[in-house]
Amino acid sequence: MRIKRPDQKNAESLLEAARSEMEFTLTLPPQPAAAATIVRNIYECFRMLGDALLVLQGKESANHIQPLQVLLQLDITTSRPLQILDHLRRLRHQINYYGYQPSVEEAQETLAIARSCFQPVYQKIKKEVELNSR
Repeated sequence: MRIKRPDQKNAESLLEAARSEMEFTLTLPPQPAAAATIVRNIYECFRMLGDALLVLQGKESANHIQPLQVLLQLDITTSRPLQILDHLRRLRHQINYYGYQPSVEEAQETLAIARSCFQPVYQKIKKEVELNSR
């Protein structure tokens, strides 16, 4: 991981982009044509949240694992364990690099993960960003 200057504005931008993209993605119907997009978008929203936290700390991730690891270290309670985000990372990797087409059930499961985990993670990082701006 590369150390750099903490960037409040970039963290805010990543946070807003993740929120906006998640809001849109949750409106997509879980059907075969949308399944890959749903999985990819939801994973990317969580990755952006992790990146926002890293950027706020003055760190630049070298891969997709580091942003997820920083999310796992958050002191929050969600109805599902955050470790499930690594499953989304692997599923997205299969989609992007091996042409895997997720099922409607996988898209529905991914939407359920987002609905149970995104807001608590988002709110925690938003508070961190706001505290850092003072």
